[in-house]
Amino acid sequence: MGKKVLVTGGAGFIGSFTVDALLEKGYQVRVLDNLDPQVHPRGEIPRYLNKGVEFIKGDVRNYQQLKKALKDMELVVHLAAAVGVGQSQYQIKHYIEVNIGGTANLLDIVVNTKNKVEKIVIAASMSSYGEGCYYCHKCGEVRPPLRTEEQLSDSRWELPCPHCQEALKPVPTPEPAERHCNSIYAMTKRDQEDMVLNIGKTYKIPVVALRYFNVYGPRQSLSNPYTGVAAIFMSRIKNDNPPVIYEDGLQTRDFVSVHDIARANLLALEAGDYHYQAFNVGSGVPRTIEEVAELLASLYQKDIAPIITNKFRKGDVRHCYADISKIKSCLGFEPKMSFAIGMKELIEWAHEVEAEDRFDQAAQELAHKGLI
Repeated sequence: MGKKVLVTGGAGFIGSFTVDALLEKGYQVRVLDNLDPQVHPRGEIPRYLNKGVEFIKGDVRNYQQLKKALKDMELVVHLAAAVGVGQSQYQIKHYIEVNIGGTANLLDIVVNTKNKVEKIVIAASMSSYGEGCYYCHKCGEVRPPLRTEEQLSDSRWELPCPHCQEALKPVPTPEPAERHCNSIYAMTKRDQEDMVLNIGKTYKIPVVALRYFNVYGPRQSLSNPYTGVAAIFMSRIKNDNPPVIYEDGLQTRDFVSVHDIARANLLALEAGDYHYQAFNVGSGVPRTIEEVAELLASLYQKDIAPIITNKFRKGDVRHCYADISKIKSCLGFEPKMSFAIGMKELIEWAHEVEAEDRFDQAAQELAHKGLI
């Protein structure tokens, strides 16, 4: 039998695909998940969760539940987290308790109790970069600060060079780029990463941090208005409502399939070298938000054009996409799922899934908090 792996948050979107990949490779898998109603509205174990796992309903915030789940486990893939940038700006205590507090519990148990943990893979996030990297034809590579509210109020969406004010060209963001967190969520993901790398080095426990970019695919909650943009657009289109896009729709993100993320998790878990490091996991290809909305509508064969609001959300970045040369050379990772095929798969899966469109409710909540 293969080694025993604990996947925290293993009943979720990324977790369940990681579980499938682990079981396929012969690992013995235990899942700890609290079945958060925002992700699992009925509070039930999802039907898609592989029957080959041992499931424990529990919360990483509960020290004793986590300690019990870690018993006899040799490897840990720590995915449990509160997710969502906008929501983190007012559910501050919740995000800190789940993301930082839960990770603190995990590390405290590994360091201070008798256990068999040999390695930890932590889910980090591209959100900790803030704005991506840019190139100025006069000044070379630059990292501009977040756009000011004054600039955004004037609908000046693109970033000028902070030195000469010339137009900038987005370029891939590599791992050594300084992290400029602009939300509580981003801060907690940065802190999770740094905590795990620090304790791993200190106690010589092999650890790897994976900075996920914008993950999409089947099993992403279509009723959670704080999830990924592809799922949010899907729930709108499925309910015959137009996707709503902030700014002018030309902001770009790096969309990576959940299948590729699950493979990256396995590669990180099995890599004999390259411990105590962070790796970007993305496609390396920037795509506009408008392009994503239009592609989903066309695949759904619905004549629904997105609404471009020309409004902005505080803290949003303009462009950020991954430099994946490091994970390619070190871990042998290569994204395999094309964006078009991945979106078709998402559409096919969504036909069978209930999608409650809660976008308006979430937008009203953000507006009420002064974030739009």
